[in-house]
Amino acid sequence: MIDAGQIIAIISILATALILGRLLSPYLVRVFTSAPQRLDRLLNPVEGWIYRLGGIDPARRMGWREYFISAFSINIIQMAIAFLILLFQGVLPLNPQGFPGLRWDLALNTVVSFATNTNLQHYAGETTLSYFSQMTAIQFLQFTSAATGISVAVAMVRGFVSGRKDIGNFYVDFVRTITRVLIPLCFIASLILVAMGVPQTLDGYMTVKTVEGATRSILVGPVASLVSIMQIGTNGGGYYGANSAYPFQNPTPLSNIFELLLMMLIPTALIFVYGRLINDRKESRPILIGAYGIYALDIAIAFIPAVALSAGMETRIGGFFSTLWTVTTTAMTTGSVNSSLSSMNPLAILAGFVGMLVQASPGGDGVGLMYMLMYIIMTVFLVGLMSGRTPEYLGMKITGGDVKLVMAAFLVHPVIILVPTVLSYATGAATSVITSSGAIGFTQILYEFTSAAANNGSDFLGSLANTPFFNISTAVVMFVGRYAPMAILLALGGSMLSRRRTSETALKTSSVAFSTVLIASIMLLVVLTFFPVLALGPILSFLQGHTAAGVG
Repeated sequence: MIDAGQIIAIISILATALILGRLLSPYLVRVFTSAPQRLDRLLNPVEGWIYRLGGIDPARRMGWREYFISAFSINIIQMAIAFLILLFQGVLPLNPQGFPGLRWDLALNTVVSFATNTNLQHYAGETTLSYFSQMTAIQFLQFTSAATGISVAVAMVRGFVSGRKDIGNFYVDFVRTITRVLIPLCFIASLILVAMGVPQTLDGYMTVKTVEGATRSILVGPVASLVSIMQIGTNGGGYYGANSAYPFQNPTPLSNIFELLLMMLIPTALIFVYGRLINDRKESRPILIGAYGIYALDIAIAFIPAVALSAGMETRIGGFFSTLWTVTTTAMTTGSVNSSLSSMNPLAILAGFVGMLVQASPGGDGVGLMYMLMYIIMTVFLVGLMSGRTPEYLGMKITGGDVKLVMAAFLVHPVIILVPTVLSYATGAATSVITSSGAIGFTQILYEFTSAAANNGSDFLGSLANTPFFNISTAVVMFVGRYAPMAILLALGGSMLSRRRTSETALKTSSVAFSTVLIASIMLLVVLTFFPVLALGPILSFLQGHTAAGVG
């Protein structure tokens, strides 16, 4: 259990995230409505040059199909470029350590991972990737994947805006997200991280002698810039294999709190953006209550057992903040870690599973908002069935086609999580890499595919999963888990365009009562779908008396 001081710390972090998200939201609205800004004089010429270079007509309006195809196509091109960089890293510049190119299956897994905003890492960055690869492949994809998620979410929301005839232009949204949102925020965050002790240099690794006379390498590099987009973009892939458990990536308790806030910033801000874009700020209320209500449930589950410092946790961070980070990074589907997941109590891992399976508490940049709108449509439909009324949302009737779309999006993840989990055991691939047997071993494999499907990226296996089976299988899961729901939910937004609306609606979706029903509906859907496998994994592990998720 947690004490009063720790409860105050959680409330303070949450309140700060809400305040920062609320303050950022008006700026984001101006970005996505192309409202005049002070930055226009500087950025309009830059963006205009980008449009001309790419042959883009910024005035072109798109339907949902063209919007998705544009996003999907540019992501594929970016993956291809990054794949070649990783393959031929050994002959490219900025490689003072002389690292060779990656094996093709690891390179494929890595580019799919970072392009889909997953950042699952089957390698240790400081011993595998050159500075050039870290900056032009990894960091590049962290910017573009976050921008893609945010852009598609905003496009979906435009479908719910009364009077809209289109969902915008992907290329304009994509470029403006990078130039006006991600780069400025990351620049500020990088400066703060450097001030907190995170290195930012292109000098090679330094070799020093310790007081005992031994030699040791000081692993530095362009760390602060990568950490900023890693957290702000809800990417999670760190410069070091140990991620934010490594002291250079997360030096102090203060930097730990700052990085927590960074990963919460944009997902929280987009909730407020939603209400502003549809011209009804009250409709942000159920999303906010639903998202952070589930986040609070996750925290309550994780802190049921007493939290103590254990093997795999950093003493400078402590058991409390290690557990809070695990809950937060899975709720935001960021995937960064500041301790070994194997050191976590099985109930903390269970809370992590809930965050990844819900994907909307509040979820990753953009995609979390899309999933919450999916859950709202489901809940409206269920309430309509129970009350005998035609389901409506924002004055629009919810049709059978809408329900089919949201159910298709929801059912993608059970398939891509459960099927490869079974295949990994059937082929023997699982037993060759897991570090424990029984419930703990099953938890590790289930977590691997759940993390990949949720585009989260945290995992138990790390470089142990650098095998052809896991590299290829998780690449497929990450790819489908990203683009299939994105296409389906974008189609849902497109179907709402120009739909007839009524001024009166029987169901007040902005009420606290609806928010409560929304939380109950989400948890019921997730529990009914995944309870059997969760019971075989973290729940059974807890009931067997295990105190850590990596100890058999």
